[in-house]
Amino acid sequence: MRPLDPRLLRHARAARGYVALTAALGVLTAALVVAQALLLAHTLGNAVTDGATLAVLGPTIAWLAAVVVVRALVTALQERFAHRAATRTVGELREQVVAHAVALGPRWLATGEGPSVVTLATRGLDALEPYFVRYLPQLVLAATVTPGVLLVVLGLDWVSAAILVVVLPLVPLFMVLVGRLTQGRSEQGLASMQRLGAQVLDLLAGLPTLRAHGREHGPGARVRSLGDAHRQATMGTLRIAFLSGMVLELLTTLSVALVAVGIGLRLVEGDLDLVTGIAVLVLAPEVFLPLRQVGIQFHAAADGVAAAGRAFEVLETPVPPAGTRTAPDLRTATLRLDGVGVAGTPVDLDLVLRPGTVVALTGPSGVGKTTALEVALGLLRPDTGRASIDGIDLEDVDPASLWAQVTWLPQRPVLEPGTIAQLVGGDEASRATAAGLTGLDAVLVDLPLGWETPLGRGGEGLSLGQRQRVALTRTLLSPTPLVVLDEPTAHLDAAGEQVVLDTVRALRDAGRTVLLVAHRHSLVAAADDVVRVRSAAEVLA
Repeated sequence: MRPLDPRLLRHARAARGYVALTAALGVLTAALVVAQALLLAHTLGNAVTDGATLAVLGPTIAWLAAVVVVRALVTALQERFAHRAATRTVGELREQVVAHAVALGPRWLATGEGPSVVTLATRGLDALEPYFVRYLPQLVLAATVTPGVLLVVLGLDWVSAAILVVVLPLVPLFMVLVGRLTQGRSEQGLASMQRLGAQVLDLLAGLPTLRAHGREHGPGARVRSLGDAHRQATMGTLRIAFLSGMVLELLTTLSVALVAVGIGLRLVEGDLDLVTGIAVLVLAPEVFLPLRQVGIQFHAAADGVAAAGRAFEVLETPVPPAGTRTAPDLRTATLRLDGVGVAGTPVDLDLVLRPGTVVALTGPSGVGKTTALEVALGLLRPDTGRASIDGIDLEDVDPASLWAQVTWLPQRPVLEPGTIAQLVGGDEASRATAAGLTGLDAVLVDLPLGWETPLGRGGEGLSLGQRQRVALTRTLLSPTPLVVLDEPTAHLDAAGEQVVLDTVRALRDAGRTVLLVAHRHSLVAAADDVVRVRSAAEVLA
């Protein structure tokens, strides 16, 4: 585990400026520490040895107060920018991880990385904040204050400097030993949290099926055991933190005590003046303080460093090269899948999608219909066969130019927060026409604000059927030539099913191409061409 991973500066721009600012503030802090110690030593030394009055010591005390105030301001400034940099860095890494995971594609996510990426991009990277706010500033201070103060002590009293030089290496030695043990604990904690997050996501996704079979309480024991594993890993890290903190405190306290005893004996013998003795005695703890804080804050930052390391692993996973050719216009081009097969999904498929037609994919659950859609859209690369548009392999096509011509409506529509008018788009006249076809106009009658009704995330505020009508209306108003419907009637009643049928016919009448996954006979009957997705075993048989 590196104290400052160069990959962090490479992937997060906010971290670069913050590290530079922290280094500058660290040098300033070192100068203020030395100035504070020397001013305090002169104030106390002159007051004791020379009997200086307050009037004589006034300017020195004023300078001392000014240094203390400036040091407090520097600390406040450091903490303020630390929180800001942490928020921006976490945001940048989160955005990059999600974008890179999407670029890696569904197959990579299906290997088990999907749930772990979800956990990493949400709670996992939040642990980076202690690293920025607490650990990194102390690390910079250890690199600036400790050697700077040690050089000042060497100039004041070489005996005390020798004691500090002998004892000082023991602190990082103990920190390295503890750090190696903590690294394993932090990685275990992150892994247990990712397993817990993946289990909960799977449970939530399958909860309707579990409830239908009366098994919704079955996975509870598994979730509890994963929660206990995460709790034990976290408590193990905390135990190490407390023990290592105690060791560091004991070591540095004894070291300062040795310096203090040496100064006291030489003051009694007259080999050292009081001002120098006080200055060295004040500076001695400052030599160890940054290192002690690094050791203490290391444990708070360990989880964040482990999460960042996992994020860098995701970001450094090579993305398959994307095509550079612009996709042909799907209003006139034909998309073909010839003998397409995907490893891990026993599917063998031939599909011809001509402009202005409705093609239905059928077959039993799990045979690979959704996989066929992903191949047709360039989300997956086939291991066998060929996917092409007018003779151009999809591998050679720029995905963005293809996806810009596609509207995809999944089983559960994805609706962003906003008003119904904003979600649907189009002008007032086109919205009214489309709403009449999809039945959304009947929904709007019961809404006091009509088109201006605000919806929450995922269409919160409407039922599932009403959300489907909003999504269908948006699909009708979208300008894309290809519309993909993934089992659009899966959760709808007879009335909702009829709305979908009317929408499919309207899309075809408008000259748009429709590719849909269908189970219900009525939807299959509305298609111009029906393709049964067969498993590889069926083909061989």
